[in-house]
Amino acid sequence: MAVVVVRDPAVETPGGVRTALTGAGLEVRSEPPVHQASPAVGLAGVEGVVLLAVPRAGVTAVRALLRDALAAEVPVLALGAGTRLLADAGAVADPGGTGRSTPGIVLTPAAGKDPLFATCGPLPAEPLPAPGPFPPPADAVALAGRAGHPPQAFRLGTTTWGVRFLDGGRLGPWGERLLRGFAALVAARSAHTTTRAHFTRQAGDWEERFAHQAPAYEAAVARMRLRAGSRALDLGCGTGRAMPALRAQVGPTGQVVGVDVTPAMLASAARHARHRQGHLLAADCNRLPLPGRSVHGIFSAGLLDQVPDPRATLREWGRVSAPDAVLLLFHPSGRAERAARNNRPLDPDDLLAEGNLRPALETTGWRVDAYEDAARHFLARAVLRG
Repeated sequence: MAVVVVRDPAVETPGGVRTALTGAGLEVRSEPPVHQASPAVGLAGVEGVVLLAVPRAGVTAVRALLRDALAAEVPVLALGAGTRLLADAGAVADPGGTGRSTPGIVLTPAAGKDPLFATCGPLPAEPLPAPGPFPPPADAVALAGRAGHPPQAFRLGTTTWGVRFLDGGRLGPWGERLLRGFAALVAARSAHTTTRAHFTRQAGDWEERFAHQAPAYEAAVARMRLRAGSRALDLGCGTGRAMPALRAQVGPTGQVVGVDVTPAMLASAARHARHRQGHLLAADCNRLPLPGRSVHGIFSAGLLDQVPDPRATLREWGRVSAPDAVLLLFHPSGRAERAARNNRPLDPDDLLAEGNLRPALETTGWRVDAYEDAARHFLARAVLRG
């Protein structure tokens, strides 16, 4: 797990920042802002970004990095001068504030519910540096401020924070708690961050690249044999390619929900009108925001063998499923075909190998009634025991 620290190339990464990040088991990549002749900083292998300073020559590259991070929900923490780029993506770094200190900065009520600020406790009573006058973005959630001034700390979306009264070199105890909290949040979200970053890059043309697989998806969904009026989930739905076939099977009185952890994929699904086939839900397939025994069918393509604990995932799917609910695991390629495509042998430890998948399903409450690892598709069908 790695965090990119964007800094002034003339300044080393402050020790307090590095200690907080490495203490959570994170690798620190200290990046001077990119110049035109340098390779671009990207999100490959990156689970978080700490933004300390952005000299003029690095604005374009770091703006692109932030845009990609926001789209993929990669956690970002900007401190001091680094917050200027969040406030105005076209501006250069704030020169460092007025050089004065000011009392009266306090946390707002929203900070008590914020996933990062709620872990840090109250701000210190001593005066804090007074940043320059630039305002935060209009849609920012104010987390700290003082009367008559723009917010001194804010959040954008759910994973990006700006703290104007801190810089990396003068953290203090409260700032150290903030960095430790950010590091813990990055570590906890690491698997999802990697997934979102990977699929966000591919979401734009995913549907067009794999449009030829639509008949295979329709044939797989037909094997579920759901009744009209049923509730069906497409877990890890991507652009929602299975949703039209699921809607046709459950009929106008049924419900179809496409679930994915990558917002960019769901946005692509909406562009392709999959929202007309059912609901699109951004959620973790391991913690579904659904009541127990409420689902009659689950379709999932290429997901189960990618989760960290497949048995825990199968138990969660069983929790939301009614007795005799159908689970259909699918991939439009067989295991041997995929291994050959990647120039590797079949892996005996592959979860989808029959000797591994059957026990995983059976021990989590699912009864397997079909297993097919064919040349052109993979399919396993199971029914939840009553």
